[in-house]
Amino acid sequence: MTETSILRIVTCGSVDDGKSTLIGRLIAETRSVPEDVLESARWTRRTGSTIPAGEIDFSLLTDGLEAEREQGITIDVAYRHLDLQNGNRAIIADAPGHEQYTRNMAVAASTADVGILLVDAARGVRTQTFRHLSICAMMRVSSVVIAINKMDAADWSESTFNELSARVNQTARELGITNVITIPVSALTGAFVTERTADAPWYDGPTLLEALRSITKASTTIDGALRLPVQLILRADNYRGYAGQLVAGTLGAGDEIKIGRSGVSAVVESVTVAGAPVDRAIAGQAVGFTTVKEVDITRGDVIIEGGSDKVGNDRFAVEVVWMHEKPLARGRSYWLVSNSQTVAVTVTNIRDKVEVETGHRHSTRNLQINEIGHIEIAADSPIFLDKYADIRETGGFLLVDRATNDTAAAGMVLHEMRRGINIHEQAFDVTRELREDLMGHKGRVLWFTGLSGSGKSTIASEVQRQLHGRGIHTYVLDGDNVRLGLNKDLGFTPEDRAENVRRVGELAKLMMDAGLVVIVSLVSPFREDRDAVRAGFAESDFAEIFVDTPLEVCAQRDVKGLYARAERGEIPNMTGIGQDYEVPLNPTLTVAGTGELADSVAKVIEIATK
Repeated sequence: MTETSILRIVTCGSVDDGKSTLIGRLIAETRSVPEDVLESARWTRRTGSTIPAGEIDFSLLTDGLEAEREQGITIDVAYRHLDLQNGNRAIIADAPGHEQYTRNMAVAASTADVGILLVDAARGVRTQTFRHLSICAMMRVSSVVIAINKMDAADWSESTFNELSARVNQTARELGITNVITIPVSALTGAFVTERTADAPWYDGPTLLEALRSITKASTTIDGALRLPVQLILRADNYRGYAGQLVAGTLGAGDEIKIGRSGVSAVVESVTVAGAPVDRAIAGQAVGFTTVKEVDITRGDVIIEGGSDKVGNDRFAVEVVWMHEKPLARGRSYWLVSNSQTVAVTVTNIRDKVEVETGHRHSTRNLQINEIGHIEIAADSPIFLDKYADIRETGGFLLVDRATNDTAAAGMVLHEMRRGINIHEQAFDVTRELREDLMGHKGRVLWFTGLSGSGKSTIASEVQRQLHGRGIHTYVLDGDNVRLGLNKDLGFTPEDRAENVRRVGELAKLMMDAGLVVIVSLVSPFREDRDAVRAGFAESDFAEIFVDTPLEVCAQRDVKGLYARAERGEIPNMTGIGQDYEVPLNPTLTVAGTGELADSVAKVIEIATK
């Protein structure tokens, strides 16, 4: 490391492996924590603590939340300064070990240079140990220190150390982690944390502190690359500038630059750091700049070097840690957020997932919470992203649920799949407006959703008949009919249902553009799938109509015999029996499937003819 660089460290491992105690001791013995905090740790005790008052509870030096003290586990990520006592500094993140908080660990690992992975010598290697190791590999953590902790509880057994070390090292190699240091330690006694002891005469390697000192901060930045995500547009009288953090390369007056997403070129007129003019800014600094000629630069654009041929793209192969309780399924849409860029993306394929205990990959149709997998995404518009292996800052992203704004996944770009610059929306002389004028009415989509047997098809058929009688051009996309052709390759798993809804939504949009009133009759049981389709339409173009019919009524009707078969176990994914139906929260219209048909149809006709 250079004198000005800061080593970023993430600690990880399973619950109760001793991470907080180890890191607390490390920062205490290197005098990286104020005396008043140390004094507090002598007298404050978490529930159930067996440490006598007057002795330091090192775990309290990283556990800050009251909930953490009450439960005895780390929930949030605690960041602490660490003086390496060789002129260099580090920021150490104590990540939670509980499986429920894997997302917190992934976030901490995304900026880390080094991982300290703890293994309990008494309990051995556990699933969460391998999961955290896999996340370190995924996030390109360049070095991993494996601390075999609680060696005092294992009587400092050399064979125990060798066995655990060999198992973790093998997985690390299979995951592509090459720089691995394994150390026997006792966070409780302090052995081999900062000082060598006589407990393990068979061990002649470094202490934990010595190992951290020996690690050189790696740089994954492409030589010569400029990366400046624009976060602010600065406006004043006769002034327009731009600001953001320079994450790679340098920037100075006279440099030719390009806007990554559009490929438009410009020349830098001036550069400032902390409001003061500079000849040249370097990576890591927050900068402001102006251009010689005004160009269209907006928040979310990424500024790159002028000679680069890289442009924005709309299809990527990516790796994700899935963080949402609902499984990831093909066909579902999310917001992709990277720096100040936000764009809607659709999951087009799920390639495989990682078996965390072995590092091996196998095919899958979905990703469950805390699973790691390789997926493919398609963006609604080009976005500028790098390979994560090249530049972390512009190669990482979050996937956010479009309905709830919950973070669904943390991800990294593996590679581009094709250049979006080669694909353009074609404009034609005959527009939607002209087609609507010819037909004498507007095109729109009426999306009927509800349980099988709720009456969707009955109402949809009568709506079509009456609209046709009024001279309105219509077409019904019925769930069964679509599955006979377009979607005959899809089953009834959640992921296949998501893809079914997505395809029908895209088809409905094309038919609406042709000027038709498109009547969709589809169970479409999952709210996020319906919401994703709805988000692709203007509000006036799309009406979600919920046919509200009690399950018992639908089962009594059982026109297709589906409920009876489901009860016999012949249909495992039957909505309402083996799979939930999520009621719309804000439908355009709700009609009772047990009410008068004429009343329901009249309400729909009113919407269709506005």
